[in-house]
Amino acid sequence: MASYSSRVRADIARWLQASLIDAPTADALTRDVEANQRRSLSFGSILAMMAALLFGAAVLIFVAANWEVIPRLARVAALFAIIIAGYVGGAVLKTRDHAAIGEALWIVAATAFGGSIALIGQMYHLSGDEASALITWGAGTALAAVALRSNPLTVAAVGIADAWLFLKGFDYFSRTEFPHFFIVMALVLFAISFWTRSQAARHLIILSVLFYLVLLVTRQDTLQVAIPLVVTSAVLFAAAIFAAEPVDRVLQLGGRLPLHALIGFLTGLAMIQFELADLSSYNSGFAIASAIALAGIVAAIMLGGRESRGLRWVAYAGFAFELAIIYMVMLQSMLDTAGFFLAAAVLLGILALVIIRIEKRMRAPGVEGAAA
Repeated sequence: MASYSSRVRADIARWLQASLIDAPTADALTRDVEANQRRSLSFGSILAMMAALLFGAAVLIFVAANWEVIPRLARVAALFAIIIAGYVGGAVLKTRDHAAIGEALWIVAATAFGGSIALIGQMYHLSGDEASALITWGAGTALAAVALRSNPLTVAAVGIADAWLFLKGFDYFSRTEFPHFFIVMALVLFAISFWTRSQAARHLIILSVLFYLVLLVTRQDTLQVAIPLVVTSAVLFAAAIFAAEPVDRVLQLGGRLPLHALIGFLTGLAMIQFELADLSSYNSGFAIASAIALAGIVAAIMLGGRESRGLRWVAYAGFAFELAIIYMVMLQSMLDTAGFFLAAAVLLGILALVIIRIEKRMRAPGVEGAAA
């Protein structure tokens, strides 16, 4: 399917041929489209990245399999040669208008750097655990992203930070303190993402912070984490809706802050509901939380659903989750199951009518397609 910018260029050419606009206007429109079009990875670029990861893994496995056969100095030299060749070769190719292959070589170099930490540490019996190795790997990848101003390397650094959070959060290596250091890592990487122009990294960081908060409720009082999350998410959603341009100018999320805010809002309320749900008797706190969640879903659809198809689907998924958890609590509290299904049917019917009306308005003539 042709991209939006390609379709606009075709329309501009058609308008010019039909004498609907003059040549200077056509040139001005074309320049504006080129200046503001969203840069996205092509299918070829994605394949190049996948090939780079596979190549890096193959090299490291080959070196590890023949580790005892290769002389020690040759091992270190080979690993550093792969890293230097990847970064330098990628930079040369990128300056020669081979951006996809150049970025792929940088991914190979970053992968080789991570493998080198493990292999050299094993060879020289260096102290430290796998979590420390991940921090070193992530820091090196982040520095490379800054030096090369690389979008993919920034995303890779965020992925490594997420791996560290996952491993430390679930205590895979040792029983230590909770990994609060992740917030520092997230702030640093968020700042780096502006320099490297990596919108994808910013989206991933926000979702990663939500995952951090989900892990945090296993160590802290749930309400102390969840209530601030709900309030903050609601404030951010309101700011993203009523002050969309200045907020997006600062955060540069491509207009998707409402989507993240809704996910955070629903995540916080889900924490509260799990905490307050009393499966033996009806719980008024749970009912209040459920009502707030349903009201927030409706408000999100009405305020931001027109502009974002993704937000609408998150809202629909949130509504389905609310029905499921309300059903479980109400059924266990011995309320009439038939009555519940009747109420659920009424709610679903009302929501279906609202969704149908919204989707029809999205498809109505003169209404621009909703953002993904």
